[in-house]
Amino acid sequence: MSQSLAKNLIHLVFSTKDRRPLIDDAVREELHKYAGGILRDLDSPALLMNSVCDHIHVLFNLHRTKALSDVVMELKRGTSKWMKEQGPQHASFYWQSGFGAFSVSPSNVKAVEEYIAKQAEHHATKTFQDEFRDFLRRHEVEFDERYVWD
Repeated sequence: MSQSLAKNLIHLVFSTKDRRPLIDDAVREELHKYAGGILRDLDSPALLMNSVCDHIHVLFNLHRTKALSDVVMELKRGTSKWMKEQGPQHASFYWQSGFGAFSVSPSNVKAVEEYIAKQAEHHATKTFQDEFRDFLRRHEVEFDERYVWD
């Protein structure tokens, strides 16, 4: 085969540092647009993105030549810098140092999109920590609770 082809659909989840509620309605839509631009520039376009006050979910197509950790680092670095420019109330904005990234099969994209779209409803009854633990268990990711949160 003379061509390298891939489709790497990723459900990415990460929170604000210490799960501080800093993603408010005043910045949410523009944050998503800015993050989408970063991903586009990295040839890893977002299919859908949504956030609540303390974390964000992104479904995106990771480019075949990009390392996941590099894309996430650029996304978090760029959006953190952008958030700090949105006013004094965001001057202390930081993302947590880690992230969760889970592969998504094309047959499961609609279910993941529905899940991401309903974040506000979902988090009326469930914390980010409980949600993230569920993701780790469902995807059979071993973890040590002492090193997951910051």
